[in-house]
Amino acid sequence: MAADKKTSKSEKADVNFSTADFALEHYVAVTTEGESAGVEQLFAEDFKQKIQTSYSQSHDREAVVKSLKKQKGEKLNCAVSTDILEESVDYMVAKVTLKFENFTKTDLMTLVRDGDSWQISSSVNSYK
Repeated sequence: MAADKKTSKSEKADVNFSTADFALEHYVAVTTEGESAGVEQLFAEDFKQKIQTSYSQSHDREAVVKSLKKQKGEKLNCAVSTDILEESVDYMVAKVTLKFENFTKTDLMTLVRDGDSWQISSSVNSYK
């Protein structure tokens, strides 16, 4: 049981998001490599995700964090590319593309600086 408690604490361990690049890299690790540390601190309290498919879906921070935690340890078989579309001292707009064998997922996200740390404040996903 003590081992289980240590694992739980490591999932909530602080991760260094002192730059937008660190936060973006960690987002890619969380979504494609099943990384679970720092998931809660990666997303802003008012985070919203929209998924554009044949019908639109919306998810709040709690739903996204819960979903990503379920993917702990799962590695996706896809090619990843990231593009920074706009950047300033306090925010960044980035595009993360996951290219799978039969489809591509594009995630357009906004990252914002909150004090000394960066967080993802919004995300719009589309599939082709």
